[in-house]
Amino acid sequence: MDISEALESAAKTLQTSGVAEAVREAKSLLAFALNSNQTFLIAHAEYELSVEEEKRFRDFITRRARREPFQYIVGKQEFYNLDFAVTPDVLIPRPETELIVAAAIEITKGNARFCEVGIGSGCISVSILHAVKTASAIGLDISEKALKVARENAETHLVAKRLELKSSDVFENLPAEKFDFIVSNPPYIPGEDVKNLQAEVRDYEPPAALTDGKDGLSIVRKIIADAPHFLKAGGFLLMEIGINQETKVREMFDEKNWREIKILPDLQNIPRTIKARIR
Repeated sequence: MDISEALESAAKTLQTSGVAEAVREAKSLLAFALNSNQTFLIAHAEYELSVEEEKRFRDFITRRARREPFQYIVGKQEFYNLDFAVTPDVLIPRPETELIVAAAIEITKGNARFCEVGIGSGCISVSILHAVKTASAIGLDISEKALKVARENAETHLVAKRLELKSSDVFENLPAEKFDFIVSNPPYIPGEDVKNLQAEVRDYEPPAALTDGKDGLSIVRKIIADAPHFLKAGGFLLMEIGINQETKVREMFDEKNWREIKILPDLQNIPRTIKARIR
């Protein structure tokens, strides 16, 4: 089987399985299977795959046809211009979450220290630390496996010495400390909505990173309620929220504790990130 035949067959398989961009993904997976790039595929359409290469490619296509996310197959995802290792133990980084990073970098000054609740792959904290060389952070996650992935990404991007990782359910195991800001992309999808998610998300991404199994706001409430104990005066909370949650989340902020509560829209103009300042 040569490259053109392999791509034609794979694209049909993915299309039949409901993968949206079947041709593009077939090309990307073949390039990955050949440890090459798409330029090679175009220039060498007649290249005959070895038995091992064909087997590897078929395995990738079978997995993708079952709707396993492309990112878990290749083991990485780009976020804020950096490549992050991802496994099924962590949420796949998404473009809208880059809003938190951009907002955090904007407010980070000097030797700023921050905390991330639910660090997952580490994409938020590592991106901030990579951009601001004087900052340091502590990342919390209830999943030991997620913390391992975060550590790997911190080491890859040379920020591990400035990132402390700790197993914790929200702030439960966080020592008494005051931070310049807190960031979080918490599980905010209502439990009843999980069944309607794309198969890639519903069947493969870690449930605990997607939903609280309730109304989608229980962890958001806890973060907002407890954050004042861990913020310096004038410190910020930056947190991603879900669609149609803006009004309910706004109501969680006690004006005795908080000021300058803003909602930042994503590229689709959906209210996506809460930016609030402690008094």
